[in-house]
Amino acid sequence: MGSAKRPYVGDKVYHLMVERGRVPRHVLLPGDPGRVPKIASYWDESTEIARNREFVTYVGRYKGIPIAATSTGIGSGSTAIAVEELLAVGADTFIRVGTTGALRREIRPGDVIIATGAVRWDGASRWYAPPEYPAVAHWSVVSALVQAAQSLGVRYHVGIVASTDSFYVGQERPGYGGFLPPWARGLVETLRSLNVLSFEMESATIFTLASIYGAKAGGVYAAIANRETDEFVPEAGVEDAIKVANEAVKILAQSA
Repeated sequence: MGSAKRPYVGDKVYHLMVERGRVPRHVLLPGDPGRVPKIASYWDESTEIARNREFVTYVGRYKGIPIAATSTGIGSGSTAIAVEELLAVGADTFIRVGTTGALRREIRPGDVIIATGAVRWDGASRWYAPPEYPAVAHWSVVSALVQAAQSLGVRYHVGIVASTDSFYVGQERPGYGGFLPPWARGLVETLRSLNVLSFEMESATIFTLASIYGAKAGGVYAAIANRETDEFVPEAGVEDAIKVANEAVKILAQSA
C-alpha cells in the first residue's frame, strides 16, 4: 500500500509512471505528447519508457549526451506535476520547448524566442510562492540556448514571456460567442508596453519550481503567431526550436 502524501505505483511516480534511475539530468519539456518523438528523432538513439495521460517520456542520447523529453500537457497544473515527478526521479535541468504567440511586430512567424523570465499569470506557481517571487530562467540555460541558436544560424529573440492558463480569454482572444470580460481587454497592449515578447502557457510554472528547488530551467519557443500583425502559421519554427533545445543540452553537459 502506498502513501497518499507521496503517491507511487510500485517504484514509479504516479502520473509519469517512471522510476528513479531511468531519466537523466537534462529533460526537454514540450507540451504536446506528439512532439516528444519529433524531438527524439534528432537523437543518436531513443526509447519510449512511459506513456500515461498527457505525459509521454523518451530517453536517449544526443551527440553522446544522455537526454530525455517529457510532455507536460497544456497549462500549469499538469506542468507542475511533470516537474515535481521528474525532480523526484533525478532530473535537475529543464528546457521548455514549445510554441508561442509573439506580441511584437519584429518577431516573425518562424522566429525563435528564448526566455529570460516569465510573467506569472499561471495558476500553479501561486501555490508555491507569492506573486512577488520572480519566475526567472537560469542564466546558464539561457546562455546555452543563445549559443545553440547562434551556432545553428537560427533567428532568435531574447526576453520575457507571459504565461497564462487560458489560451482564449486569458490571452485576449474572444471566447465562444465573442465573450471577453472587461479585465481581459487590453492585455496584449499592456504586455507589449512592458516589452514582453510573447504569450505561452507553461514557463512561469517551470521557472518558479526550478528556482525553489535549486534546479535549472529555461525555455525556447517557436513563434507560430503574431498578435500585432494577426499572422498564424502552425508549426512555423518548431523544428528550429527543437534543434536549439537539443544542442543546448549538449552545451550544458559539456560545460558542467
